[in-house]
Amino acid sequence: MFSLARLDWTIYLSWIGVLAVLVIPANKKEAIRWTALAFAAAGLVLACVGLFTWAPATGGSGIDALRASFKPFEVNLPWIPALGASYHLGADGISLPLLVLTGVVAVTGVLFSWNQQDRVKEFFAFLLLLVSGVYGVFLSLDVLLLFAFYELAIIPKYFIIAIWGSTRKEYAAMKLVLYSFAGSALVFVGIIALWAKAGGTTFDLLALKQVAFATDFQVFCFPLVFVGFAVLAGMWPFHTWAPTGHSAAPTAASMLLAGVVMKLGAYGCLRVGIFLFPAALTAYGGFWQWTIAVLAVVGIVYGAGAALVQRDFKYVVGYSSVSHMGFVLLGLMTLNTVGLDGAVLQMFSHGIIASLLFAVVGRMVYDRTHTRELSELRGMRLVAQLPFAATVFIIGGLASMGLPGFSGFVAEMQVLVGAWEHFPWLTIITGGGIVITVWYTFRAFLTAFFGEGGPDPHDEALPPITWQERAGSLILIALLVLVGLLPSVLLDRIDVSAHLFINSISQAVP
Repeated sequence: MFSLARLDWTIYLSWIGVLAVLVIPANKKEAIRWTALAFAAAGLVLACVGLFTWAPATGGSGIDALRASFKPFEVNLPWIPALGASYHLGADGISLPLLVLTGVVAVTGVLFSWNQQDRVKEFFAFLLLLVSGVYGVFLSLDVLLLFAFYELAIIPKYFIIAIWGSTRKEYAAMKLVLYSFAGSALVFVGIIALWAKAGGTTFDLLALKQVAFATDFQVFCFPLVFVGFAVLAGMWPFHTWAPTGHSAAPTAASMLLAGVVMKLGAYGCLRVGIFLFPAALTAYGGFWQWTIAVLAVVGIVYGAGAALVQRDFKYVVGYSSVSHMGFVLLGLMTLNTVGLDGAVLQMFSHGIIASLLFAVVGRMVYDRTHTRELSELRGMRLVAQLPFAATVFIIGGLASMGLPGFSGFVAEMQVLVGAWEHFPWLTIITGGGIVITVWYTFRAFLTAFFGEGGPDPHDEALPPITWQERAGSLILIALLVLVGLLPSVLLDRIDVSAHLFINSISQAVP
């Protein structure tokens, strides 16, 4: 039965939305758009209600306290009894902000896709199907179920990019799928080995946590699961699918890909990789902890440097996503509450920032000028023709730089403070990535919007910004400022679950 206390309805409403848009006649495009928006908004409302009503049960310690934190929204039904797999869903202070993020990006993605004219029914059906998979991953407490939803979220991406994409869309879609499924293959091997080692009786995440796996077994499984998920998180050097996929995807798909799909990879690294195999991180002198931290910092600096030299406006934002996801991975490797708080908040913050920047570059600029080349945009002086787009981009850019007052500042500061405990030199190097971020943001902004020359008086004026674009932009900007000024809205919830998470793996943390 439907209830505001049933977060699993975020999944079901997305599925119902898919069916609803499919039964509407194809020529009723406006009805299809409003239907997609209504179901996306319904999921967002449920996620927000969950965020503000979540109150974990008190008492207990260790795994019992962690289990209690999922109780308010828990659903546990048989699924594949022969394998010990269950339809086990729940949400805590780590997953709730990500559910809200998914709803926000879904709603704004529909708004920024309002101009979609080609095969509108199929487009929004795939969009809602993708969103359902994302909700499923963030809610899953069964490893096999999480993996199933993870795959469900990837498949629609291929069709959205391959059918509605732009530059080299078939290549970009295939590259995304090949990288994703290569990572998925590693994850699948890891979870099957995990299931078999546990006696072949359960895939339940919390039950598996109570199995005493030998350190050598954890060292074997951890890289399979963590690296497999980290591919989708854009971890260097497995990141190359990301800029290509971002550049080819239509605006809503770019927003979802950078805003939430990359977070699925980071969430899998945290919820499965670190949670079930913590001893692997600290074994052999902390080899994996240090290796992943180094790769994260390389990703931060490399992604920023690559963004600095791009000529394609969308590639600038694509590589910036690789850089910012490096902060998430670095925060995960701190194995302390401050760093984990920052990593989860950075997932939320970057999801909003990336969605905003891709909306500007893809919808407001590219769909009007039909070019993403900075050298060509330089001569258009877009600040005169699209002042709203210029304003939105610099706000998103300032948030991306980590300017105080925006969510990015709080998230990155917590990651850096948490990282200093284990990796002081890496933390200092990370500062170089932040400096380059300022450089590439202003370079792109000044080149695209304040270039020399101006519009040809004989050319037609660019179409004005629509109400849907203004509404979507204001929603995203409001969240950046709200979380920047009142981070406790999310951090109070994240911190409770971060403490429980760290305590549950503390036996493997020196």
